[in-house]
Amino acid sequence: MGLSFSIPCDPCINKISYCLEKKVGYTRNLETILVALETTIEDLKAKRDDLSRKVTREEDRGLQRLAEFQVWLNRVETVEQKVNHLLSFRDIELQRLSLCGFFSNDLRSSNRYGKKVFLMLREVEELKIRGFEVIVDQAKTPMVDERQLQPTIVGQEKMLEKAWKHLMEDGVGIMGMYGMGGVGKTTLLIQINNKFSNDSCGFDFVIWVVVSKELHVKKIQDKIAKIIGLGGEEWTLKDGSQKADRLYNFLRKKRFVLFLDDIWEKVDLVEIGVPFPTIQNQCKVVFTTRSQDVCARMGAEKPMEVQCLADNDAFDLFQKKVGQTILRSDPGIPELARIVAKECCGLPLALNVIGETMSCKRTIQEWRHAIDVRNSYAAEFSGMEDNILSLLKYSYDSLTGDHVKSCLLYCSLFPEDDKISKEKLIEYWIGEGIIDGSEGIEKAERKGYDLIGSLVSASLLMDGVNDDGKGVVCMHDVVREMVLSITSDLGKQKEAFIVSAGAGLYEIPKIKNWNIVRKMSLMHNKIHYLTGSPECLVLTTLLLQSTELKVIRSEFFMSMPNLAVLDLSLNGDLFELPEGISNLVSLQYLNLSCTGIRRLPKGLQELRKLIHLDLEETIQLQSIAGISRLHNLKVLKLDRSAIPWDLNTVKELEVLEHLEILTATIDRPRGLEKVFSSHRLMSCTRLLTIVYRNPESSGISLPATMKKLRYLSMCWCSISEIKMGRKCSLLSLVKVRIDFCKGLRELTFLMFAPNLRILDVDSVYELEDIINKDKACEVENSGILPFPKLNKLRLAYLPKLKTIYWSSLPFPCLKRITIEACLNLKKLPLNSKSGKHGENGLIITYMENEWIEGVEWEDESTKTRFLSSCEQVLTFLLFSSLIFKDSDSFHL
Repeated sequence: MGLSFSIPCDPCINKISYCLEKKVGYTRNLETILVALETTIEDLKAKRDDLSRKVTREEDRGLQRLAEFQVWLNRVETVEQKVNHLLSFRDIELQRLSLCGFFSNDLRSSNRYGKKVFLMLREVEELKIRGFEVIVDQAKTPMVDERQLQPTIVGQEKMLEKAWKHLMEDGVGIMGMYGMGGVGKTTLLIQINNKFSNDSCGFDFVIWVVVSKELHVKKIQDKIAKIIGLGGEEWTLKDGSQKADRLYNFLRKKRFVLFLDDIWEKVDLVEIGVPFPTIQNQCKVVFTTRSQDVCARMGAEKPMEVQCLADNDAFDLFQKKVGQTILRSDPGIPELARIVAKECCGLPLALNVIGETMSCKRTIQEWRHAIDVRNSYAAEFSGMEDNILSLLKYSYDSLTGDHVKSCLLYCSLFPEDDKISKEKLIEYWIGEGIIDGSEGIEKAERKGYDLIGSLVSASLLMDGVNDDGKGVVCMHDVVREMVLSITSDLGKQKEAFIVSAGAGLYEIPKIKNWNIVRKMSLMHNKIHYLTGSPECLVLTTLLLQSTELKVIRSEFFMSMPNLAVLDLSLNGDLFELPEGISNLVSLQYLNLSCTGIRRLPKGLQELRKLIHLDLEETIQLQSIAGISRLHNLKVLKLDRSAIPWDLNTVKELEVLEHLEILTATIDRPRGLEKVFSSHRLMSCTRLLTIVYRNPESSGISLPATMKKLRYLSMCWCSISEIKMGRKCSLLSLVKVRIDFCKGLRELTFLMFAPNLRILDVDSVYELEDIINKDKACEVENSGILPFPKLNKLRLAYLPKLKTIYWSSLPFPCLKRITIEACLNLKKLPLNSKSGKHGENGLIITYMENEWIEGVEWEDESTKTRFLSSCEQVLTFLLFSSLIFKDSDSFHL
């Protein structure tokens, strides 16, 4: 059952677009283009509103919107914002023109504006003419995301069985599980969640939300909305009560299980918009907390206590973490191991952490010393939970080197339960000087990943990936409590680390003694103004990202002589920096990404120690004049910034003799030529995005000097081929994405990228081959098979594509192939031995039955193997999680 809807293409708009594209300059008939843009965006919004109302009505009947349609709505929202921004400059730009647009008092600016308007008109047209065969369908069996578990779980089998049996009872709507921090409440909750992945038990939605100590109702609402498919502009414009009404009216007709992990106070389900579970609606709410009182306030009649492990189970877990090799290295160690394990009081977190710490202690003397140290800490702590902190502090003290300890302490600056980007952490550590970057940034980055590995191995950090597939680490809240205790010298200097991340602050907290503040984290607050002149003589890190900053007074930075790391990113209303930034004479890391700055302040040129400057997504930045005076700059990020890549920009950057890493987006052919001609800049380019429309050219020639290039993206280009010289090699290239490029018929240049991990090609309508046989044979060493490390391959909307490669390939690392709207691709380069085998073997996902039915397999064994693992999808968004800037997952 489905609701059909389609819109015919407007020939008038297409005719206007075709005529305008043939104009020599973008300023001619600018007013006509603007009128067309205004008209088309209004038509698009009307279509959006009509379809949104239709899909809302159908959802209320129990149907479910398709992900493909939701993505279209999100794209419309983004484009509408861009159009509004462009139209806000309309009057100014039109006033510059005379004689029907042939002349302008600023021709370069007018032409640039005209080009943006023209390209935006094309994008709006494409969205408007998009038709939908179906926008809703019958609700599918819920896709439950299996959550990652600790590799070793001991002693929870009976608790899991008991919890599951209780939850499935008809009269149980709200179930609470309580216990001290680190006892395994979240692990138990994850196991329950994962059981629903095998059997949905008739539920429409299984929803997981981490609440944590700071309760934010809107964040919970947004998380639930994302999981159940609500969102877009209409959702973001609602206030809290409107969101609650929308959630309630949607969920009241569904059966759902809501998991709330780590709540510290009563969560008002009515305020959020979650229908109260009853016998009639058969919904469930399950939560974990440290407090039995919270269970009572939440209405859980028979809360379940998650208890510490019994002695035998505790010692069993401890032995598994320590390892039999260590336990057998001295006859006296097993007895001492029982003593250490018993001091962990059966707490799984402590057993894991201490077990990891002792897994390298091979002598009986080391074990006795550990017990002595543990006893000495007892005087500093009291109570069971505090005793656990003393155990964890021993693991902290056992870390090798002060720099490793400093890295762990740094993680406490982030919000509780935050998924901390590995890349960002390492950048901070280098900026702070915790990691020495003097011998090269890439060497320092490798050191950073090694340090993270050490902390993960010690069970003081948990490894993982975020929703975008990026590498992250998390810190257990009990470990975080221990770390924050250490940063304050066990409470003696509570203001040494000021951590108020996500605390809902409207101004900087009141500090009694600024002179002891070493690090301050105020990220994710609502601090619009920074005023005053605090005397922060030992402050080295100040994190102010996503604080809704608007104004920084010049005197604010007057007395921060040792500040090394300053993060002002994600503050879109911050349009300028004060001249007083010149006082930050020790600054080495400055992040201004996703801010509204229009120019670099003169004071910035005085930051002679600056080694890292992030200007990505500064879409209003018009110039980087003066940046050449930052003689020590090693990392410069300019991806998706608005700077013009002209000769002056290239000359400025070429002066930076210590520059090692550059990211860039180039949106004009001449800019690309200038950058490609600079061996200096090409030799340090890590990420390159090429985005421009131009008359079809003979092709792009990638320079031989691009030895550091990891990520290449090309979209909206008109080129016949991508060329490389015979002696070129893209050894560092791990990710390539090509979208909406006209004229391209093959991608044989990928033969030069032996370490490619991800290839994503979308809407390249003339593409016939990925690797062209004739051109590949011309390549030196053409006998080497391509794609030896390819992990994921996506090919979408390639109507002329016939060949990936002319014979079967081993693909030893390939996990997934996604094929969408490539009906002429009849044969895949696979045989029965290709790809990964086993439980996590190669999977082929496709969109059309017509395609899978027409595939010509290598032989019957190949067909048998892969047909069983093929998956049909109804959306083109399988690769949505593979965000292009996924640097962590593919660190070299």
